[in-house]
Amino acid sequence: MKDKIDKEFISVEKVSLKDLLRWRRERRNKHKDLTYVIPRVQVERDFLCSNRDTDCLTFVGHCTFILQLAGLTIITDPVWAARMGLDKRLTAPGVSIEHVPPIDVVLISHNHYDHLHYASLRKLKGEPLFLVPKGLKKQLLRKGFTNVQEFEWWEQVEHLGVAFTFIPSLHWSRRTLFDLNKSLWGGWMMESAEKNIYFMGDTGYHNHFSKIGERFSIDYALIPIGSYEPEWFMGKQHMTPEQAVQSFTELNAHHFIPMHYDAYRLADETPKEALDRLHANWNTQSLDRNRLKVLSLGETLRL
Repeated sequence: MKDKIDKEFISVEKVSLKDLLRWRRERRNKHKDLTYVIPRVQVERDFLCSNRDTDCLTFVGHCTFILQLAGLTIITDPVWAARMGLDKRLTAPGVSIEHVPPIDVVLISHNHYDHLHYASLRKLKGEPLFLVPKGLKKQLLRKGFTNVQEFEWWEQVEHLGVAFTFIPSLHWSRRTLFDLNKSLWGGWMMESAEKNIYFMGDTGYHNHFSKIGERFSIDYALIPIGSYEPEWFMGKQHMTPEQAVQSFTELNAHHFIPMHYDAYRLADETPKEALDRLHANWNTQSLDRNRLKVLSLGETLRL
């Protein structure tokens, strides 16, 4: 797999121990205010469980969204883990996993633990189709999941009226000490007759966003804004809020929905810092405020 990967989309091949220790030293000297509470709303449980007609998405937290599109119920990177490593989850999921409706399609962006959580996958209702990056199918089959398809970048499948395309990103993959970049990573484009939604997954900033925008007409872009500090260490694998806004403009998408900032402290910034920088840059760029949709946890947005 590694020999076949386009090198321009590999951000990390080997992190030096020196850089890792430097980051950990810097982190110990930072004093961050983690008291800000991400807003949450009452979940529309009855609507979510009965809806087959209204296109919408619901923010669970981190990179987990429940999307109801063209009659399908789709979920992205389903993670309900209470911890990530030694750190507790900062905010509880916006939707309890017991209240998630039966799932038709599961989209996995890559194999990092905050995006692929087997315990959460096993608790999902329904008999979903799993769409995963190339190199992950065997792992899911070994874990007991049966309806799995894997994809190279730009490969597409149509399922019950929705086209799913696996989109490259600037990131990397690793699950153990011995599987660095043995599977792919990326985002997913979802296209129906009425709406097109781009779930970006994890990525550093890259000049391919304009190419994606030329190829697809994007109504809603789900874009990560967190895990960027310190930028000298994180910059090739995660975007700053300012870079996220730049990617949005290059995609020529209609609406921006931020993600990957609220649940796990994978880097040094706080959720409030990420949101503050996002809003500040949005205003600096004089972008239409109606195009930025910052969802509360548990909130359902009709599309």
